[in-house]
Amino acid sequence: MSQIRHALTTRREDDFAAWYQEVISAADMAEESGVRGCMVIKPWGFGIWERMQRLLDDRIKAAGVENAYFPLFIPLANFEREAAHVEGFAKEMAVVTHHRLIADNKGGLIPDPEAKLEEPLVVRPTSETIIGDAMSRWTQSWRDLPLKLNQWANVVRWEMRTRMFLRTSEFLWQEGHTAHENEADAKAETMRALEMYRAFAEENCAIPVVAGEKPENERFPGAVETWSIEAMMQDGKALQAGTSHYLGTNFAQAANIRYQDREGGQALAHTVSWGVSTRMVGGLIMTHGDDDGLRVPPALAPQQVVILPMLRDKPEDSEIIAWCEDLRAGLAAHHVLGEPLRVLLDTKPGKAAAKRWDWVRKGAPVIIEVGPRDMENGVVSLLRRDALWDEASGKPAFQSPARDEALTRVPAILAEMQTGLLAEARARRDANIVRGITDMDALAAFFGGEAKYPGWVEVQWSKPTGGALDKVVEQLKTHRLTLRNVPLDAAPADGTCVFTGEPAVERVLVARAY
Repeated sequence: MSQIRHALTTRREDDFAAWYQEVISAADMAEESGVRGCMVIKPWGFGIWERMQRLLDDRIKAAGVENAYFPLFIPLANFEREAAHVEGFAKEMAVVTHHRLIADNKGGLIPDPEAKLEEPLVVRPTSETIIGDAMSRWTQSWRDLPLKLNQWANVVRWEMRTRMFLRTSEFLWQEGHTAHENEADAKAETMRALEMYRAFAEENCAIPVVAGEKPENERFPGAVETWSIEAMMQDGKALQAGTSHYLGTNFAQAANIRYQDREGGQALAHTVSWGVSTRMVGGLIMTHGDDDGLRVPPALAPQQVVILPMLRDKPEDSEIIAWCEDLRAGLAAHHVLGEPLRVLLDTKPGKAAAKRWDWVRKGAPVIIEVGPRDMENGVVSLLRRDALWDEASGKPAFQSPARDEALTRVPAILAEMQTGLLAEARARRDANIVRGITDMDALAAFFGGEAKYPGWVEVQWSKPTGGALDKVVEQLKTHRLTLRNVPLDAAPADGTCVFTGEPAVERVLVARAY
């Protein structure tokens, strides 16, 4: 077997964190902006986010939710009405206190003392309070409910330790906010959104997830219940990929979201919020990337097929380009995964091999090269990003189908790749969830063992609350562990709690996490 020379300098198994940063750079996805914790998302990275937006937005609207937009700046008084909520975000809030700058005596600029705002404005960390204000105006009668809103926006949470896409001070997301007549309807919406996220993650992003309820200590500030989808990255860590929160009447009480009920009395609405962010792009990298860069599932790829004509700066180049344009049009006439096939003819100057490896690192699902000899023989040189190497020769595993054969084979390859990436990630996840650990010493030994990238452990627990739960959380912190969620599909409890020794009532996932 020949040695394969991979496209990246860092291997996942050697240094996963450094590998992750190299993928972002090599795939030309994002770069630092000069402001700590804020990133510039470059066209290929933003193109992936746009695909996520498009596919998730379709699911959101199919549920009868309408898009709207709410202000970036929120009066501080809005947060002060909801004590539990503001306590959860207080350390992360960016605050605007002045509306004008003036020159100082050193040639710089400073806030004008005369331009201090009467009330500080918080840069949106989440929009429950500002949307609650609108809901209080728009909800007068039970006939106005359910009120289902969503916005695509940026938010700011001032992070101390940042990592591109995973934890940034500014990030992009969607946040759904709904108001309902009663608890049953609100909880149904909470679970609908959770299932929407599960389906989006698995069907569109090819990321297998575990859906379940977060423990009390992991709830969204002010929520009654928080539910999440948790994804396992290739280093065994968990990534919270989406959340759905049943807020009860807590926010309705603070924002005065009241309505005339069916009997003519006044009642508080039950509210729900749910969100997914650009963190999902980080999850995509860490789920599907390999030692050659990114691998983008076809459903999310801005370009599913890239055609590279081998140009030599000669008159016959125009003939090759015309032949490739005809191939592009033929492929684009096909549909895959319910949409027209997205095909790019890359005629930028440069050697075909160098351009090929650029697209390999970006993770384009299918790369097609066409040279003069290919054109003469009526064939193409086709490379699958999910089956890049010929293990025996150590060279790229090019296929050479006839042009007309490629027109029908490529759509099938893309559909196969979408399901294959999900199956690969699911098999890896399932192989790395350990069950059967029955005490804290064994749990600590598992995560402190020889495995460089231990996965998750599902343990039985008694669902402690308050101070008892705080003790469990502190105990886990000493091993850098967290409680993730209680899986919806977990087996019933039938033993004792790993942490308290009391009879268990359910099973919970324990992991290191991003």
